[in-house]
Amino acid sequence: MGKIAFIFPGQGSQTVGMGKDIYEASPFAREAFETANRSLGFDLTGLIFEGPEQDLKRTANTQPALLTTSYVLYRELASRGVQPDFAAGHSLGEYSALTAAGVLSFEDAVALVRARGEFMEEAVPGGQGAMAAVLGGEREALADLCADITASGQLVELANVNCPGQIVVSGSKEGVAAVAERVKEIGAKRAIMLEVSGPFHSSLMKGASAKLEEKLASVEFRQAAEPVVFNVTAKPLDSGEDIPSLLVQQVYSPVLWDDSVRYLIGQGVDTFVEIGPGSVLSGLIKKIDKSVRTINVSSLETLEQAAALLKG
Repeated sequence: MGKIAFIFPGQGSQTVGMGKDIYEASPFAREAFETANRSLGFDLTGLIFEGPEQDLKRTANTQPALLTTSYVLYRELASRGVQPDFAAGHSLGEYSALTAAGVLSFEDAVALVRARGEFMEEAVPGGQGAMAAVLGGEREALADLCADITASGQLVELANVNCPGQIVVSGSKEGVAAVAERVKEIGAKRAIMLEVSGPFHSSLMKGASAKLEEKLASVEFRQAAEPVVFNVTAKPLDSGEDIPSLLVQQVYSPVLWDDSVRYLIGQGVDTFVEIGPGSVLSGLIKKIDKSVRTINVSSLETLEQAAALLKG
């Protein structure tokens, strides 16, 4: 029998109305959404269910909105008797994974990711940073190209190593534009500029990481119920490292998603359950290894289907 990993999406997967059907059907879900409202001091639930989309897309709103929706779906799945062998999340999704694994309390996690979003938004003045997805090309060649452009004074770095042939770069507007102009030199097809509010997962985020480090110092971290695979290392925690330091590094380091998925497959995981809106991570996993099974839990209906499949 293969193992199961619960995986949690990051920014970009949010949609207006996500989680509404589960909110209407489940007293636990209603309580969790209300807890998030109280924790943040504003009506996050109203923003998630009604929008406007432009406000929901703001990093400081998206992060607690996605975490709340993913956590509620996770708890409802767990209450139907489905438990994972591992957990992982993409960027913000790492906080959902840590909350699901019991490392963070839900209240702490919601407040943390709200602050994280604010710090990330404030770190670089609007218009100075950028991100782009590079399609095709090899990781090493792209890393060398980024190093070459950075050495010429225009910072750009690998930000998300998502799957073969899809790597996101992040940095100064000029640095990212230079990569986009030169990707054909390394055999990549093209670069697509991303609609983001900052150069996430680049060293331009070090100001945000310093503020996050202060915030993390007051939060209690508990023992994980199952191993969580971290973005920065692509493996679960060794006893020598601690979670806050990995979360601080995660803000300015690449998300090693491809490596994380390969690690999980190497540990015997053959079923990945994506918990939260959308199916971005499932798509990436299929490009890494077609043979594994992916299941999406993004609504009441898909939740019931997943529970029946995984218990059967």
